[in-house]
Amino acid sequence: MSDDLTTADIKILEQIQRDSSLSTAELSDKIGLSQSPCWRRLQRLRDEGYIKRQVALLDRTKFGQSFIIFAQLKMATLTEDQRASFLLKVEVTPEILECHTVFGDKDILLKILASSLDWYQNFIFKVLLKFPGVQDVQSTVTLAELKYETAIPIRGKHAS
Repeated sequence: MSDDLTTADIKILEQIQRDSSLSTAELSDKIGLSQSPCWRRLQRLRDEGYIKRQVALLDRTKFGQSFIIFAQLKMATLTEDQRASFLLKVEVTPEILECHTVFGDKDILLKILASSLDWYQNFIFKVLLKFPGVQDVQSTVTLAELKYETAIPIRGKHAS
């Protein structure tokens, strides 16, 4: 965390992680700062890249049955062009919610939203195994979501 963040900045970031739809007036009331300085701080936090974007979090259960599946991919060595192609395919595949490189036996970890296990089986063969360099897919289907959080902890040891 940057040393440039003040206690007021941290409070703003904590509040908008909980509810980014707050008006400047509501936000300033919650953090105990008048509106103009609150608005200026919020703008600075956006300009400096602390706030990447503001989105609405949807309840996936409202859209029917869904499974969260973690797919671990074993990859072949890729050229720069193949790597770019792989990353583009990940970006344009909406069912892939997250993609991470990892240490261990596998190289890539994907978080995938699947409508059914049959759908996912087809997805493996018709999509994932056709991505450049994918040699093997090992999947873990989650049974229940015990915690889901999008807010990151931002209070450092020195912040109060």
